[in-house]
Amino acid sequence: MVCENSRQRCKEFLALSTTLVLGKIEAAVERIESQDDFYQKIADEYGAALARMAHAYEADPDLRKDLLQEIHVALWRSLEKFNGRCSVRTWIYRVAHNVATSHVIRQAKGKRNAPAFLSLEEAEVWASRGNVETSADRRQALDRLFALIQQLEPPDRQVMLAYLEDLDAASIAEITGLSVTNVWTKIHRIKDVLVRQFHQGGRDGL
Repeated sequence: MVCENSRQRCKEFLALSTTLVLGKIEAAVERIESQDDFYQKIADEYGAALARMAHAYEADPDLRKDLLQEIHVALWRSLEKFNGRCSVRTWIYRVAHNVATSHVIRQAKGKRNAPAFLSLEEAEVWASRGNVETSADRRQALDRLFALIQQLEPPDRQVMLAYLEDLDAASIAEITGLSVTNVWTKIHRIKDVLVRQFHQGGRDGL
């Protein structure tokens, strides 16, 4: 009788354990599917913006593809931790900019003769020199703009790219950790530098 009771309890325990394990697996699958759906909506809506960001951070086409893929992977993984304390848009740009900045720093360290990033002060000096050069081709103009942004230090680049994607100062401050006042100051200074550099041929004409 005791053995029969023990066997019955073992069966019940195994059945309960199986149910719990299957329940956890089903919950995990449901969570992943939900996360996939959430990510797909984000990728559809912000895919072009993320591609522009990768372009502005990485000049090499092959490395740019790697960076963009890295951004998307990091974004998918991060959605599990998204708690709604900031907007989805702010969250996306925060993750993407962090990945892109790490990429740029990593690439710079791996190249012996990698060009140094320009601070705003240095960029203002560079912008005061060079020959005036204009381009009627919109694509060339956009490429030149990205090239100029790529010369800035990662924090300044981050502010400007977020601004170009129409994020407001409060959102940019949340992404970068700067105060709203500092964000506006940087935006005005960077815009002034970029406009002058653009019309003077960028760093190539320095």
